[in-house]
Amino acid sequence: MIRLLAALLFWACSAQAQLAIEITGAGAQRIPIALAPFAGEAALAPGISTIVRADLERSGLFRGLELPPIVPEPTEATNINYAEWRSRLADALLVGSVQPRPDGRFEVRFRLYDVVKQQALGGVAYTLGKEQLRATAHRISDFVYEKLTGEKGVFSTRIAYVVKRGNRYELQIADYDGAGAETALASFEPIISPVWSPDGKRLAYVSFENKKPVVYVHSLLDGKRHVVANFKGSNSAPAWAPDGGRLAVVLSREGGSQLFLINADGSGVRRLASSSGIDTEPRFSPDGQWIYFTSDRGGTPQVYRMPASGGEPQRVTFEGSYNVSPRISPDGKTIAYITRNAGKFQVALLDLSNRQVQILTDSDRDESPSFAPNGRMILLATVINERGVLSAVSADGRVKQRLSATAGDVREPAWGPFIE
Repeated sequence: MIRLLAALLFWACSAQAQLAIEITGAGAQRIPIALAPFAGEAALAPGISTIVRADLERSGLFRGLELPPIVPEPTEATNINYAEWRSRLADALLVGSVQPRPDGRFEVRFRLYDVVKQQALGGVAYTLGKEQLRATAHRISDFVYEKLTGEKGVFSTRIAYVVKRGNRYELQIADYDGAGAETALASFEPIISPVWSPDGKRLAYVSFENKKPVVYVHSLLDGKRHVVANFKGSNSAPAWAPDGGRLAVVLSREGGSQLFLINADGSGVRRLASSSGIDTEPRFSPDGQWIYFTSDRGGTPQVYRMPASGGEPQRVTFEGSYNVSPRISPDGKTIAYITRNAGKFQVALLDLSNRQVQILTDSDRDESPSFAPNGRMILLATVINERGVLSAVSADGRVKQRLSATAGDVREPAWGPFIE
């Protein structure tokens, strides 16, 4: 149910059309894993093992094996015949069960095995209601991913993006795979530049509802929001500091587009740099020591960085005449950005240690790259057949996915942080 907040502004928590994922490229070395249907999971359609399998395969690091019907169904309590599962070419095995409880909820138990080393890797029991099916399956996927790769999985994270339907703009929040989408804000004026706070509880964004760009911070816990920057001229491009208490913003109140630092409550605004050109699109490094940004101070748009406390900017990108929208990887070792390559606007990755640049995408109108919190994937917007869609590409360029809505123009993606 969408509730009128102002003449052209709405807040809502209703589910919207979900994004559908199409995998267009997969990783070269994928772990073969047997995902046996959980005993009793028919009571929780579409089935926990189905969701887990889809999660793992979308990562590009796993290949779910096709299994014939197994009688009786293996569970977390079954004695595992490792030789049998090796004969099925499995390196890993996930089994589990779903049991109804007297209170109407369900208990899900699972166990993960390393078939090659012939050892159990652990398991967990969860109690859930039907409405928690997908969230529980994503938690199981995260467990499997971390045990088998040594890295945290991102299956329980969320994404934000903007959908334009006709003359209406909607800021939506969904699971990492596009499921469970809800509209946080809807307006007949543009909404741009959503960015997650480090704790995942707030979004900063720019809304044009007052006929000019204004920066807001929006709480996802209670739906309330407040103005952070509404100065004379343009207020745009918010970026959270790692401490969650400050944002870098771009203001034109003193002439031109310049970088400022401001507290999350809108107080303490302070100019960071002076330039005769345009400085925009700031992003903090994960350690909070640097701010990367786009500037044309050298004549063409390039990526620069400067100390977060202010100081002399340093140019970062040198290949090509157009490099914008820098996004720093969670480990701080690489930056993704948009480069113009033979007339196409594509996502590039720069290794900050050896200066090597790799073009990751083969599309031609990419924008707004956003790293997954484990650094493995990059979410982006691109234009296909004159319609905005979301895509994802792995940091090595091998895995490619497309997330498309049934209707509407989808832009401005932002991948949320890990939620503890």
